[in-house]
Amino acid sequence: MLSKNSQNGYSVARYFLLWSLVPLITAKGNDMESPTKIHNPDKPPSETQLDLREVVFVIQSQRNSFHVQQAEKLRKDLLLQAQALQESPPVILLLHTLTDNEGDWSILPLLPHLSSLFGKNSSWIMFLEEDTRVNLHKLHEVLQKFDCRKEWFLGKPLHDQESTIIHHYAFSENPAAFEYPDFSAGWALSISLINSLTSKIEEEPLKSDFTIDLKHEVALYIWEDGKGPRLTGVPELCTLPEHNPRAQYCATTVSNHSPVCDQPVKSDNIFVAVKTCKKFHSDRVPVVKKTWAKQASLLEYYSDYADPSIPTINLGVPNTERGHCGKTFAILRRYLSSHVPKTDWLLIVDDDTLIRMVFSREAVVQLLASGCECYSNDAPDDMVLGMCLNSLRVPVTHSPLFHQARPEDYSKEFLAHQTPISFHKHWNIDPVAVYNKWLLNDRHTEGLQKSTKEEL
Repeated sequence: MLSKNSQNGYSVARYFLLWSLVPLITAKGNDMESPTKIHNPDKPPSETQLDLREVVFVIQSQRNSFHVQQAEKLRKDLLLQAQALQESPPVILLLHTLTDNEGDWSILPLLPHLSSLFGKNSSWIMFLEEDTRVNLHKLHEVLQKFDCRKEWFLGKPLHDQESTIIHHYAFSENPAAFEYPDFSAGWALSISLINSLTSKIEEEPLKSDFTIDLKHEVALYIWEDGKGPRLTGVPELCTLPEHNPRAQYCATTVSNHSPVCDQPVKSDNIFVAVKTCKKFHSDRVPVVKKTWAKQASLLEYYSDYADPSIPTINLGVPNTERGHCGKTFAILRRYLSSHVPKTDWLLIVDDDTLIRMVFSREAVVQLLASGCECYSNDAPDDMVLGMCLNSLRVPVTHSPLFHQARPEDYSKEFLAHQTPISFHKHWNIDPVAVYNKWLLNDRHTEGLQKSTKEEL
């Protein structure tokens, strides 16, 4: 959806780099949330009373107007609940307002800041996604069962069914041995753990700003090869829809309401560019044509070879085994040329996936006008684009509905409460069957419209 209101003084175009691609899944009532309560709490609830003012909520918000609006709704709801409970309001922070460092979305770089502000006078830092819904009274009861003077990492556990590339094949001998939190259910760190992690970061600064699956990498960092705490599962942190009857036992749930949008983006206002190469013309392109390409009004195939039977357009950029930066920038330049119809949106798609990158037209204009270029044809296009856009202060907006691997590479419980948009990779799967199972549904369109509500 499109909105012409600007936020935080930004008048530049917004850009979507929607990581990895996911098909759509309909929750089928098989959510395994249990109504059982936590057993063996660390301390009896009566030992110490937890004041809500000791809980700091961090909403993992983003800068663009739609996501700011969603985060503000959640903040307002928490404050109204505190008022109804006749409690002093907790501190509620929107992540995107805390720093100008775009890398702080990955949480770990933000911990020293949180420690300096709240390390002496708070008990818990509770992280929420914009779609997380909180029953403040129940959450208060849950947190009160744990001694914040100890190092606690609380959440709804997920685990891998098999070792996966997105987790660097960690725990390949027993993938289920390591648990990491489902961010949609909310997750909490005791202030003791926040302070401990801050000391670790200050002693040995974070080495990488490259993140594939944030929730897994945060859990690995906290665990620190067994030196730190593992995730403690909390049954009351749920990903059930907020109005599900079983949610009465939950301290957190997930909103299942589609956002109130403006007019839908019409298909003839989206230009789709499919990246392929000669060696994949015979196997990947037919899959594209048999599945999602039928939904596109404006689509062209770009290759290193002009094949009139498809047809493909030769961009004049040789194929590379990886990176593909040269091809991507050639597509961006063609998009602004007279060779393609003028649209407000550009989707750049790999031939073995659904959607990889979504740009507004104005974002492409500013990107190319900046003079930013690939340092080689096989440079990683996603990383180069990220650096270029960061230098232009054009925010990159993340959507969890786009996935960079196959359905098999994600926890079943994680996918069960999503309306995914796309998956990536054809190896060891039947891509048409994957499409039919996960994407061939009207909810796919809803998910895409939700993810593309953005400023021009």
